[in-house]
This record gives sequence, structure tokens and C-alpha cells, in this order.
Amino acid sequence: MEGDGSETLVTIKNIERELICPACKELFTHPLILPCQHSICHKCVKELLLTLDDSFNDVGSDNSNQSSPRLRLPSPSMDKIDRISRPASQRRSLGWRGWKRSSLTPRTTTFPCPGCEHDVDLGERGINGLFRNFTLETIVERYRQAARAATAIMCDLCKPPPQESTKSCMDCSASYCNECFKIYHPWGTVKAQHEYVGPTTNFRPKILMCPEHETERINMYCELCRRPVCHLCKLGGNHSNHRVTTMSSAYKTLKEKLSKDIDYLIGKESQVKSQISELNLLMKETECNGERAKEEAITHFEKLYEILEERKSSVLKAIDASKKLRLDKFQTQVEEYQGLLENNGLVGYAQEVLKETDQSCFVQTAKQLHLRIQKATESLKSFRPAAQTSFEDYVVNTSKQTELLGELSFFSSGVDVPEINEEQSKVYNNALINWHHPEKDKADSYVLEYRKVNRDEEMLSWNEIEVCGTSKVISDLESNCNYAFRVRAYKGSICSPCSRELILHTPPAPVFSFLFDEKCGYNNERLLLNLKRDRVESRAGFNLLLAAERIQVGYYTSLDYIIGDVGITKGKHFWAFRVEPYSYLVKVGVASSDKLQEWLHSPRDAVSPRYEQDSGHDSGSEDACFDSQPFTLVTIGMKKFFIPKSATSASEPENRVLPMPTSIGIFLDYDKGRVAFYDMDHMKCLYERQVDCSHTMYPAFALMGSGGIQLEEPITAKYLEYQEDM
Repeated sequence: MEGDGSETLVTIKNIERELICPACKELFTHPLILPCQHSICHKCVKELLLTLDDSFNDVGSDNSNQSSPRLRLPSPSMDKIDRISRPASQRRSLGWRGWKRSSLTPRTTTFPCPGCEHDVDLGERGINGLFRNFTLETIVERYRQAARAATAIMCDLCKPPPQESTKSCMDCSASYCNECFKIYHPWGTVKAQHEYVGPTTNFRPKILMCPEHETERINMYCELCRRPVCHLCKLGGNHSNHRVTTMSSAYKTLKEKLSKDIDYLIGKESQVKSQISELNLLMKETECNGERAKEEAITHFEKLYEILEERKSSVLKAIDASKKLRLDKFQTQVEEYQGLLENNGLVGYAQEVLKETDQSCFVQTAKQLHLRIQKATESLKSFRPAAQTSFEDYVVNTSKQTELLGELSFFSSGVDVPEINEEQSKVYNNALINWHHPEKDKADSYVLEYRKVNRDEEMLSWNEIEVCGTSKVISDLESNCNYAFRVRAYKGSICSPCSRELILHTPPAPVFSFLFDEKCGYNNERLLLNLKRDRVESRAGFNLLLAAERIQVGYYTSLDYIIGDVGITKGKHFWAFRVEPYSYLVKVGVASSDKLQEWLHSPRDAVSPRYEQDSGHDSGSEDACFDSQPFTLVTIGMKKFFIPKSATSASEPENRVLPMPTSIGIFLDYDKGRVAFYDMDHMKCLYERQVDCSHTMYPAFALMGSGGIQLEEPITAKYLEYQEDM
């Protein structure tokens, strides 16, 4: 046995990291077994619970102020508290699990295990419900003894000077030398029956007691909870309906399993060594391949440098040649005009000729002189530089090349390029970007990049978001701006090229969320509203059949109005919707509360010509363009968008008809009294005008004949919940 001592010593030293508490990072002291089967020091559990208690009390005192909004104040432990309480709140509908509530202060018994980070619920008994890990205590004590092998354990009963102990009594919790042990444990007495072991400072009890029933011994093992229990736990405790087995059976089973696992690991020692050797070879190969990749990258960049140097030399030579040619032209022109200065003598000669009084002599001389002076004068009148001083033709435009160089990346042809789905990608306050990938199963993740497109400023850098799926919601986008989106796929460390960029324009104002109002003026006989209140359809055909006998003498239908359930009293707002292609006549826009009272609550007679659509008494009056009205509606129907006529414009009717957009947006600036209608596919303004905003303004819709209106998902109130879930 002495020969095995060194091996045991080495083994104990090798397991040091197994004996370190994950909380205090020191050797275990009185370790307790948590429900997750990890161990932690007794003092560490108490410190964690005390810390969390203080944190929860701080939060409770902050939230006790009824006048303050429901807002969590940031604190160093808030993230930790959230992580602890969130999973517990999902498991119980009332209260936070792990809080042992009293009439005064809540007390938590839930905390994250330092070993696995999973939440541990100690229940009502708290620390008292945990078992001590006596086996781990014994192993730690062995380690301590091996670490201080040179330090002997002295006898506790010897008179000074004490002798080195040889035995430790577990019942007396004391260490003895041979002589003292014989004195205090004489043969034939009760103390002679005490349990004694080798010298130790760890005196554990002989019997493991139940934490639920402190006077009962542990004699069973619960297979469901995987923990030791006593017979009272089985009879009427928490384990009454659980399957239990005897402690001896559990001991035998677990010991066999553990022995098999250890034998398996020992038998795989050679395999582990070969795998370590293989990993070392892979590390060397990786290092060589990395150096080779660096050399290849340097070669590629050197080729780029050579091309740039060649182009640089070519451009500089062209600029020098053009400069020389232009300077030569300027020099020639200077010489020509220098000759004009030499004609000063010609002017003096002409002045002398003017003094000639003999007419025949004057004419004879002045004729040739006049031609010379006239030629010099024309040269002065038609002065033009012989060349340009600007070299704009030789300015190198490197914007595209700069962008391409900035996108240099390493990719493999084995990973296909993702494609952004333009039809399913929408942008409002947030952008919902969808894409599909031909090799979806082969891609581990994707990186979505986006940036604001601003041509007036320097090129902005790309923002990157790692995504596991094929869609992503990007929030906090600025209003009335262009954003570029692109995506690339990753498989391990290999990256695909970037997809084609998608440019989307954000609305000119934040999204205004509302639903259709089924209480204010809603005509359920002619309008059909779905349960979500985000879609309305016209059922005018049925009533028309019922009144068919009156059509011969004149039948006039009226518009059926429906409005949003939220009004606008200030600020800028934007909403969007789709008009079904089969719609006969639909009017959309905004209307003030006083005008809606007239429309929705005035009596209507379906056969009365008073409400003929062209009579000016109903919504047709919006075509008479006043400077400011309490409403603005545009007409949509038969797959067309009709721009209202203007009193100041003599536009032909065909110039006011546009194709109906797939989705229509409305922008209301309440403070400036402006309303605009947008084609959402291109975020293009189709029509804009003034509107009287002296009262509360509502989104207004009207239908006549068959038709349907569907609010876009980001406009409905449901989208707000969906956005938070995303």
C-alpha cells in the first residue's frame, strides 16, 4: 500500500479544479448539494441569498411609490435580478417563484447556480433543505492533508509539548496520540466502541439526517427527484407519490454505473492521447495554412498595388502631356498679342497720316493703313484663351472603387448568395427585412448589414447584425431617409458574397397606430368588419337587390363611412393601407371631428337626390378645392388613383388618373395643416394639399359598391405587441 501512496497523491493533486467552489473560487468549505446537483460552499449560498434579498428590497422600495411610473431604475445588480426573476415568473402566474413572502418584506430563495447559471429554487426551507456533500468534504480534506503532508496533526489531549496524533475519533471530534487514545478509550467501556479514523481535522457525523425531518435517518433514494429521502418523506411528505428504492440498492446501482464510467474513461486513455496528438498536428497545420493564407493575401494586395501604381503613372503622364500642350498654346497666344503691342508705332504713324491735308495723297496712304488697323482691332474684339486651365477631365473618380475595396472579404463559391425578398421587406419606423437562401440548410448564420444613404455627406459605415433565421426587424430608423440593406451567409468561418442591395425609404413621419372604429357611425348592414378590426369590406350588393324595384325611377346610393379609433391633435403622423383591386369606389383621407358628425349621424335616404355624389352635398365636394377644408379625401376605384381637380389648374381628366399603388400611405402634419398621399412602393408623394386642423383629425375611409380596405400590419395596434415579441 505504501507504493500506491505517491500515485494517490498525484491523483489528488490532479483533481484540484474539481474541488474549487464556483462562487468563491476557493476550496470547498462545508459544501451543499444544490437541486441541479452542483455543489457550493454553505457560506457562499448564504451570501448569495443575502445579496439578492437586499436587491429585491431596493426594487420593492422603488416600486412602492404609487405616483411614479412603472419604471425599473438601473442598478449594478438589475440585470442579474431580471435574469433570476424572469424564468421564475414564467413558471408561476402569481408572484415570483422563489420569494418567501411575509407581511413585511419579500424574501427570495431563488438564485442562479454559479456552476451552470440555471435558476435554483430552494423552496420554503431554503438552505435547510439542502444536503451536505460529505463525500466532497472528505476528498477536500484528503487534498488538504496531501498539500500539507509535512505538517502533522497534533494530539488534542497531550500535555505540552503535544505529541503527533495517530487517530481521530469521529464521536469525540478530537485527535489522539497512541497513549492518549488508550487512556480516553479504554477497553471494555462505551468509548471503546467509538468510530476512529486516521488523523484528520474533518469530523463529520456518522449518520446522514433528513433535512425535512431532522430526527430521521436517510434510508431511501427517490428515483424521480434523484435525492436521498427518509421513510417519512415517502409516507406523507413531498415524495409520497414518487418511486423510491432502498439506499443499498441505489448505492449498488450508482456505484456500478460510476465504476463502469471510470473504467471506460481509463480504457479510452490511449484514444484520448491519440486525439491530443491529432489536435497538436491540426494546430501545426492550421498555423502553416494561416501563414500560407497571409502570403496569398499579400500577393493579391501587391497585384492591386502594381495595378494602382501603373494607373497612377499613366494618369500623371497624361496630365503632364496635357499641361505641356496647353502651356504651348498659351505661349503662342502671348507671342501673338505681344505683336499687337509692337503696333503702337502703327498708331503713331496713323495719327501723322491724319494730318495730311491733300485728299488724294491721304486716300492713297490711308486705305492700306485702315486694313492693318482693322485687323488688329478685330483680334482684340475676339479674344479667347487658347486652352482651358481646368483639369476636370483628369480628376480620378474612385468612389466605386473605394466602395469595392471596402467590401473586400474572403468567401467560398460553396456558399450561395442570399437574396432579399423585396415584396416581403417593408419599412416604417422599423424595417422588416426578409431573404431566402438556396442553400439554407448549409448556412450556420447570416449577417444583415444596413446603413443610411446620404449622398451629401461622406460614405457612412455599415451596421452589422448577426441573425440565425431569414428575417430581422431593425428598429430606431430615422424618418424620411433612404436606407440600404444587404445580407451575406456564413458557414463556419466561410462567408458568401453580399446580396444585391435593397434601398428602402422610410416614411416622412412616425407610424400612427389605430384600428377601425366599429362604434362611431359604423353601418354593420353594409360594411363587414373582421374580428381584428384591421379590414373592412362593403356588402352594398345585397341592399341593392332589395331595392331593385326602385331603380327604374332613380336610385341613388351613398357612401358608407368608417374611421380610425384614435384621433390626432398634434404632431406628424403616417399610416398605410391596401385597397383591394376589385373595389368599385373607395375614398380615403382625413376628416375633422365636426365634419364626421355631419357625415356619420345625419339621416340618409337612399332614394333622395340630395345625396347624389355629384351634387356637392356629400364627399364629392372635396373636388372643389378650397384653400382649407375640414377634410381631404381622394378617390380610388377600378384599379385607378384619381387626383382631385384644382380650381387653379386646368388639367385634363386623363392627367389626373394614375395606376392604383399596391399600398397607399397618408402623411398628416397637424401643426402645419398639410396632408399628403404616398405610393408606398416607391415612397413617392402623389398628391398634397392644405387641410383645416382646428379640430381633432381622424383617418377616414368610405366605400360604395363592392370594395375592401386592409390596414398594413405595422399600422395596427397588434403590431406593437408583435414588435415587442420580436
